[in-house]
Amino acid sequence: MQNEIVDIPEGITGSSLHSEDLAPIAVAKRSWNTWNYSALWISMSLCIPTYMLASSLIDGGMNWWQAILTIFIGNVVVLIPMVLNGHAGAKYGIPFPVFARASFGVHGANIPAILRAIVACGWFGIQTWIGGFAIYLMLKVWFPSLENLPQIFPAWVGLKTGPAITFILFWLLNMFVVYLGIESIKKLLVFKAFFLPVAALALLFWAISAGNGLGPILSQPSKFKTSEEFWHYFFPALTGMVGFWATLSLNIPDFTRYAKSQRAQVMGQAFALPLSMTIFSFIGVVVTSATFIIYGETIWDPLVLAGRFESKLLVSIAMIAVAISTLATNIAANIVSPANDFANLAPSKITFKTGGYITGVLGLLIFPWKLIADPTGYIFTWLIAYSSLLGPIGGIMIVDYFFIRKKTLNVKDLYSIKGEYSYKNGFNVFALIALLIGILPNVPGFLTTIKAIDQDAVWSWLSGLYHYAWFVGFIISGLSYYLFMNKRSEMKYA
Repeated sequence: MQNEIVDIPEGITGSSLHSEDLAPIAVAKRSWNTWNYSALWISMSLCIPTYMLASSLIDGGMNWWQAILTIFIGNVVVLIPMVLNGHAGAKYGIPFPVFARASFGVHGANIPAILRAIVACGWFGIQTWIGGFAIYLMLKVWFPSLENLPQIFPAWVGLKTGPAITFILFWLLNMFVVYLGIESIKKLLVFKAFFLPVAALALLFWAISAGNGLGPILSQPSKFKTSEEFWHYFFPALTGMVGFWATLSLNIPDFTRYAKSQRAQVMGQAFALPLSMTIFSFIGVVVTSATFIIYGETIWDPLVLAGRFESKLLVSIAMIAVAISTLATNIAANIVSPANDFANLAPSKITFKTGGYITGVLGLLIFPWKLIADPTGYIFTWLIAYSSLLGPIGGIMIVDYFFIRKKTLNVKDLYSIKGEYSYKNGFNVFALIALLIGILPNVPGFLTTIKAIDQDAVWSWLSGLYHYAWFVGFIISGLSYYLFMNKRSEMKYA
């Protein structure tokens, strides 16, 4: 794998498809080693949504080991497309939007890029809501009247005035960081890397102490009365776990393009992703299980839990730390990639900052406070729903790169309107059809889940496919694309 690294070819500048942000990285500038990728995943995994991911499984009925095993399996599964899609980034130094041009066409690549970007906008909104709500909880401790401000939003918005104010303020802070540029976030990332693990361990020790030791906490039984009930919850939960990193499994070339070697990106990801997610999730599982012993109810949201602490100073410190670490995560994980995706729409006109502002606005319009209002919505509506869009894209890109092109790309033509990847007017119709074929089977289940149509109006087996949305889309689209492209080759050379 060490030799599978290709430098920049000559003659790719000057095209409307080329920009400084989307250009390949020269081999001499690819400096990320195994530790860098391990550190990336450790940092990405240590976030509030990871904690909520684990605690939502406990609130949904699993016991501690069922939740941990589900998370571990899900991350091992998503590691496969992560490493496979990362191969092209490491070999050719290209980002995700450019890599997608090989399978979808130089213009068609905008479709998967925008689908992925919209999901990232949702994550940006969720993280911004978490940071804003942390500030609200801190202020409410000192100014209780904040909770009783006059209601200014209609009921259907589902947003109280106090949290809305702090949410908008935190959103503006995120946009200000985008304005200043990515370099401004480095110190915050360092703060997060040191503080969040310490804070997580402190919360773990508190849970063990207040819950009378690990024994009573880990002895909390599963709420499922039969194995049928468990499996009915397990498979959609597993799909949700895979969906958690489905965005990164596509745009991982945005990071692996800096790899010194294939070994660096493979080993770094394989070591850190499942391990760090499982360890941090364990903390979420223990603390959530402990809340039932301590408070008599399961509190799955760590912000709500911290708000229960009696010390005003402790609550304030905790919430300020959450807000700062969330800001760092948000910019690094949820601004960089969608900004590149939006820039790919018009490389010569949309800058990184403009792409960041677009991400911020869409993050508002997605109503993130509704997505994480309860664990059912978090897993079944948000994580599984977007996995049904991203699974098919992953299937198509992996099949194209490994089975159709045998890991060989013409980098110069990836930046050419009239090259190998122009297909018909810049769109590979076969990829678009395969994408649609992979998405459609999951639509009925999604509509019944959000109660847009009645459950009885759809065959149970058809709506049940939604529980396996990422897997269904990945397999169907990947297989369809393989058959279409082989047929295209036969017609071309007949």
